[in-house]
Amino acid sequence: MMEAASADTRARIVALARTWLGTPYHHQASLRGAGCDCLGLLRGVYAELTGAEPEVPPPYTPSWAEDLDRETLRDAAHRHLVALDPAAAGAGDVLLFRWRDRLPAKHCGILSGTSHMIHAYDGHAVVETWIPPAWSRRIAYAFRFPEPSPDILPETLPEPQR
Repeated sequence: MMEAASADTRARIVALARTWLGTPYHHQASLRGAGCDCLGLLRGVYAELTGAEPEVPPPYTPSWAEDLDRETLRDAAHRHLVALDPAAAGAGDVLLFRWRDRLPAKHCGILSGTSHMIHAYDGHAVVETWIPPAWSRRIAYAFRFPEPSPDILPETLPEPQR
């Protein structure tokens, strides 16, 4: 079983995610400053946190969740992150959203504070935004990053803002 990230590590995750702000949206990409989509942001932060990308996703279309009708994003998150109750999620944790009832979750973001997240979506660079009630109602799952190996943490993560 994976150890969930500590409060200090989660603060560092937020600081790391903020280094991605302004990265242009690019479907399937995961390169800070050059391009990413919501999953690419999550993959990039994970790789910088743990020293390796969790897994390389297969090619996917913008309508992959509807086309497959499977909780692919949730299942991948279960393989690499620690599941938690969405009500318990805090800064540095990952939220998965479903846009319609009975459809799989297909969007993700990293919480940066109470009702704020960092995410990428079509037509926008990576942004830190308020989570409006319409989005809050669409939160389907929450996850916490694993605690990284101590030899990775000090060198690769920016210091959290205090």
